[in-house]
Amino acid sequence: QVQLVESGGGLVQAGGSLRLSCAASGRTSSGYTMGWFRQAPGKEREFVAAINWSGRSTNLASSVKGRFTISRDNAKNTVYLEMDSLKPEDTAVYYCAADQSTAQAMGARRPVKCDYWGQGTQVTVSS
Repeated sequence: QVQLVESGGGLVQAGGSLRLSCAASGRTSSGYTMGWFRQAPGKEREFVAAINWSGRSTNLASSVKGRFTISRDNAKNTVYLEMDSLKPEDTAVYYCAADQSTAQAMGARRPVKCDYWGQGTQVTVSS
């Protein structure tokens, strides 16, 4: 079992930045790929970014490429999502996820599916 706790959400103006963190506990030594997903009101949950265990392979949704960066610190069992140049359409609940697929596979599943999920953190971008 893996437990995931997100933090760092909040209210920011368009063009601003936020950094989300996801702390993992439990069986974190098993080499999990970590990812971020988001869900806006009335919309399906969608893939945002993923990073494999070593950090050498990442995958970003086209809508966030060039603005968001995913990274991880395995010594701290934490994955980060740096979000720059935020837009109102980035407003959503952001969820951390983990499973033992590749970063590319995590982003390709429809509907989205992962073994473990956090509770989510709200990000609101005002115009």
